[in-house]
Amino acid sequence: MRIRLRAISQRAEELAIFDQPGTWVAGQVGRLIKEGPAKDLLSGTWLGHPLHPMLTDVPIGAWSSALVLDLFGGKESRRAAEMMVGVGLVAAMPTAAAGLTDFSDTFGAQRRVGTVHAAFNTVALGLYAASWLARRRGRHSAGVALGLGGAVAVTGGGFLGGHLSYGMGVGVDHTAFDQEPSDWTPVVDEAQLAEGQLTLAEVGNVPLLLLRRDGRILAVADTCTHRGGPLHQGELEDGTVVVCPWHRSAFRMEDGEVVRGPATARQPAYETRVIDGTVEVRVREPSA
Repeated sequence: MRIRLRAISQRAEELAIFDQPGTWVAGQVGRLIKEGPAKDLLSGTWLGHPLHPMLTDVPIGAWSSALVLDLFGGKESRRAAEMMVGVGLVAAMPTAAAGLTDFSDTFGAQRRVGTVHAAFNTVALGLYAASWLARRRGRHSAGVALGLGGAVAVTGGGFLGGHLSYGMGVGVDHTAFDQEPSDWTPVVDEAQLAEGQLTLAEVGNVPLLLLRRDGRILAVADTCTHRGGPLHQGELEDGTVVVCPWHRSAFRMEDGEVVRGPATARQPAYETRVIDGTVEVRVREPSA
């Protein structure tokens, strides 16, 4: 079974037929939810963690409760099951909005799987909406049958959602497994750093971004925590804020903190010093 399910997710990654509709949906979301507070809210920038996975617990929990009540609760639980279906429908709205925001920042195989994931969840939403209406009209058996169909669809969507996160790294901090030096480590000659220019270096196998500004040398990880974009190809705002070229997340070079999303995790930041003309770095522990 494990191999078969893995084959399903791999097949979804290869379905080029979803490229065009996925790109269209992502474009529409990008036009509707632009860079700024709304996108940061739905991305989870304020939370320090992607918002969508957390929100999914509410509709899934409500619909799972309805399923248990339908199967084992008897006639006296019908009203409660109907209410749980309704709670799930209401909770699905912000959950879908947050998911679409994340989806708009994907590409390639991630976007293909995301499109299939969204299709499963759209079918589930339609079935649960029909289930709620049937229950309200007294057609309990039809409502239960439609709810069972919704449960199957949301399970398929959930499986692919898990694959997006744990198999493809969507929403994962892309610097989480970097081997950052805790001891002072030489990285570059000081003479190579031009005032006000972003400079790419490397410490061990970790790409590093350096900036000389007003007598200081600032350093953060070059790989964007959001989707792995190369920060050295980005631009500077306000002198010491680096903007990722991929999705416009902005980080303070002084400490790596997120200034603007959709990133939710800070950039690893480094202390710097100059010894005999060589810049040395070590990882800076985040302030409490």
